[in-house]
Amino acid sequence: MSDRPDQPEWGIKFSKCFIIPQRVIVAIMGFLAIVNAYTMRVCLSQVIVVLVVPKNVTNHHSQAVCKPEEGDSVTHRPGGDYEWSEKLQGFILGSFYIGYVVTHIPGGILADKFGGKWVLSLGILLTALFSFLTPTCVNLGGANALIALRILMGFGEGTTFPALSVMVSNWVPANERGKLGSLVMGGCCLGSIVGNSISGLILDRFHWPWVFYFFGMAACVWFIIFTLLCYSYPHSHPFIKPSEREYLMNEIPQPKQKPPVPWKAILTNLPMISVIICQIGHDWGFFVMVADLPKYMANVMRFSIKSNGLYSSIPYVVMWLMAVGSGCASDSIIKSGCLSRTNTRKIMTAIAAFGPGIFMVAASYAGCNRPLVVILFTLAMGTMGSYYAGMKLSPLDMSPNYAGTLMAMTNGIAACAGLVSPYVAGLLTPNANMTEWRVVFWLTLGILSATVIVYLIWASGEIQPFDDGTNSNKKKEEPAK
Repeated sequence: MSDRPDQPEWGIKFSKCFIIPQRVIVAIMGFLAIVNAYTMRVCLSQVIVVLVVPKNVTNHHSQAVCKPEEGDSVTHRPGGDYEWSEKLQGFILGSFYIGYVVTHIPGGILADKFGGKWVLSLGILLTALFSFLTPTCVNLGGANALIALRILMGFGEGTTFPALSVMVSNWVPANERGKLGSLVMGGCCLGSIVGNSISGLILDRFHWPWVFYFFGMAACVWFIIFTLLCYSYPHSHPFIKPSEREYLMNEIPQPKQKPPVPWKAILTNLPMISVIICQIGHDWGFFVMVADLPKYMANVMRFSIKSNGLYSSIPYVVMWLMAVGSGCASDSIIKSGCLSRTNTRKIMTAIAAFGPGIFMVAASYAGCNRPLVVILFTLAMGTMGSYYAGMKLSPLDMSPNYAGTLMAMTNGIAACAGLVSPYVAGLLTPNANMTEWRVVFWLTLGILSATVIVYLIWASGEIQPFDDGTNSNKKKEEPAK
């Protein structure tokens, strides 16, 4: 026990004030980190509807664009003075991911080496500061300034998932990974819920800049609380209960010094390649929904701005519930021995790929039946929730020592879909009608299906040979007995 730092006496006394275990507090604060990251990311999808000049859809065919919702006329629809084409809007929404990709690998490496606390918290704080500046940039510089600022926001948020993966690997034992890991990673669902619904409410009652001020302030409050309560490692936490500290140190041994990242072994590892490919497909489908669902609801289904915020957020409520529920279920399945960790991850991931694609396409054939469209999009996002108990946990399964680096690679490379998918959607929907959006959803189904098949063939839920720092994918031979 001599290699473990002594806990200060004041810390032991202060630990008695906490009823909830520190690993749960870390998971909750990690969850809220992603919530804040996503509210600041997705709220522009609602705001952009009131920034641009409203489309004149009176001459469109009825089967391509629905009649306005009761109480919402074409002449009274909210809109601004910016004549941004659908293609330009797609690029504005996707520009965030240019900066987002850049800081993934550096963020993962820094978090693996120094711990995730400050890599995570400073990234969120930086994004909050840029959120405050968004109204000024739009008013002074228009589309070009907004694109530049969104790239900088992505730069700040790029460290979020790599840093959180490191913190989860350092705080969450393997037998709790599905439950607490899915809770943390499911923050994007609640972030999308809050980002869409609160944005709709604010836009209905206040001027649009208050959307960015509100979410920026919430992120600053999170930063203060997180930096006071959370630490990178159990052994460095001053007021963790000694019993929990000992439990975590025994369950999650922390090496004093990690070997250099075995890049060759990681880049040539088939399970790792399958994870990256599958994440690309997932991100394509997810970002189509995050960036474009509010636009579909506004331009095609003709919901009012208040209803748009509400109905665009409902699918994420079910997705969040599915994420948490599937996490608990996967832990139970693995513990019971009914399925291996690998097969459990594959089943959860398959549900999260085929379900969303099928229901998205079905929604595009539901016409102007608003309740049915909302139900189908809700089922699409709900089934996608099991992804967080599936492929999203694969980097933690395969390499606890390099979880941050692996998450940075998978999330960073796949985030390119966040740049491309809204832009492609904009190219395919110049008139923003139902027929054009149907093509977008069919394309999404094809990408989700093709990429998940690769994962189902080659993915693994077991620790890979490179986890010990060796540049080899060959398993060590067991010594002869």
